Amino acid sequence: MEIGTAAAVSPPAAAPAAAKESPEEGLHTVKSPIVGTFYEAPSPGAPPFVKVGDTVEVGQVLCIVEAMKLLNEIESDVAGEIVKTLSSNGQPIEYGQELFVIRPKK
Repeated sequence: MEIGTAAAVSPPAAAPAAAKESPEEGLHTVKSPIVGTFYEAPSPGAPPFVKVGDTVEVGQVLCIVEAMKLLNEIESDVAGEIVKTLSSNGQPIEYGQELFVIRPKK
């Protein structure tokens, strides 16, 4: 190894931090309060609690998160329209993981 030589460092990619998918201004994200398994419907074969385009009210059940054999209903904390579902049925989820994006009513 020679003293005084610098390793060739390539410049960082030209992707600005904003290139990471950022939520639109004014959208609300519902996050999981617990670790568990995400379920979009109350039982297999049943229709999902909500889907993209649905209007929801405060307190309306959005999904179920199963943790330690307990089924925990996750409710909406804002009234508005479901813009995006960020989890798949049966998918393991983490505490704080984003589950839904809602456009609040004005």
